[in-house]
Amino acid sequence: MLHGSGYKPRPFGPKLKSLTAVQLDGFGNLGVNCLICWHASFAGGDVVAFLSLLSVLGMVFIAMAPKARARLREVVLASINQLRHEAARSRPDIDQFREALRARTRWAFVTPALIAGNVAVFVLMLAGPGALGDPTTLADWGGNYWLGTRNGEWWRLVTSMFVHSGMFHLLVNVAGLTQLGLILERRVGRVIVLAVFLTAGVFASLVNLITHPLAMSVGASGAIFGLYGLLAASSIWGMRHRSDVTIPLRAATRLVPAAVVFILYNLANDSVGAAGEFTGLFVGLVCGAILTRGVSDRKPAARRVAHVTAAAVVMAVLFAIPLRGVTDVKPELERTVAAEDRMAVTYQKAADRFRSGGMTAEALALLIDRTIIPELRITDARLKALVGVPEEHQPLVAKAEEYVRLRSESWRLRSEWLRTAGRAPLRGSESAQYRANGRTIARAEETQRAALAALERIRRT
Repeated sequence: MLHGSGYKPRPFGPKLKSLTAVQLDGFGNLGVNCLICWHASFAGGDVVAFLSLLSVLGMVFIAMAPKARARLREVVLASINQLRHEAARSRPDIDQFREALRARTRWAFVTPALIAGNVAVFVLMLAGPGALGDPTTLADWGGNYWLGTRNGEWWRLVTSMFVHSGMFHLLVNVAGLTQLGLILERRVGRVIVLAVFLTAGVFASLVNLITHPLAMSVGASGAIFGLYGLLAASSIWGMRHRSDVTIPLRAATRLVPAAVVFILYNLANDSVGAAGEFTGLFVGLVCGAILTRGVSDRKPAARRVAHVTAAAVVMAVLFAIPLRGVTDVKPELERTVAAEDRMAVTYQKAADRFRSGGMTAEALALLIDRTIIPELRITDARLKALVGVPEEHQPLVAKAEEYVRLRSESWRLRSEWLRTAGRAPLRGSESAQYRANGRTIARAEETQRAALAALERIRRT
């Protein structure tokens, strides 16, 4: 499950800043790291980085000693020949396994349909407006994000599985889905594959809403991890009672390379953690442990699949109930900032009239008491009425409430100063009253600075 900022003020997109070099400590690591670095180059649209990588590898090859180059060439050619030999070599156990799978389920429909759905959505996204990795584009196409999903758009828990933020993201998920789905669909049945795929994906999306409530999550990795869990559970049951559909060791080892690339990619490219993926894996294991018992002899009964799926739906609903209703505080914070700007303009115009003699100090104080302070009280009431504020936004709301409190106090002190300064001092107390007025306006100015500093921190969010 690929994550990124949904409606945070930062760009969304796959980034692998920590992988900056190709480790030449083995040909396996070389292949994996080359794939990851290739994605890091193209995910950001930087073809130059990919070409630079090829240039660096070429320079390393040229700089090697002649014997080392010859040895490397021999190893590469030997590996290619071995792969060709293994591909052409007859494997009776694998051939028998394939025939048993075809006999149990001749045609696989669900896996191709899921792949076609992912590819179709990606093609439509490419043809549509907006940048591919932009949070707004991802949200428009069904990405899972806090403000939409938790406010009634629960369908995003499903649609986000078919939305991908980049070509490599799509290719890795489609490769993993193809390899797993075709085997599982013939082995355990179409309905189970579809049920586990959707169930694991939904629970992964729900967990992402809890662990990273402000993030955007897209991609089918949580659902595919669920299929890995289903494969593991069904394989364990199959080893306890072997049959023709028990996965041979050689066939299982062929799944490892693609699985390693899939897992490493998703873990390395997941900027906000892998809780969703591990949740999908756990859901797949549990569903597989319940559904695939006796899979060596027959496909699980449709009634059992229906019961487990219904139970999973009920659990998902119970899981989602506490997440309902979340408030976007941004509009209210924008209104708070706009209110300050509006009050400042109103007061400045009145203060100019006061300085030119067109308004008395008492009238200016009345403007503060009857217009400015009441507006601040309304703002304070609106902020206190906010419910369902995400934990990450609660400090912003608290800062806005602090601003209102300090600003109200600064206006009250200014009004008090205006009224006191406008009165004629009692005989013999001029000096004391002058000092008191000075302290009052100093406190008003100090409180105003603190209030505006709090407001400035809100403006920058």
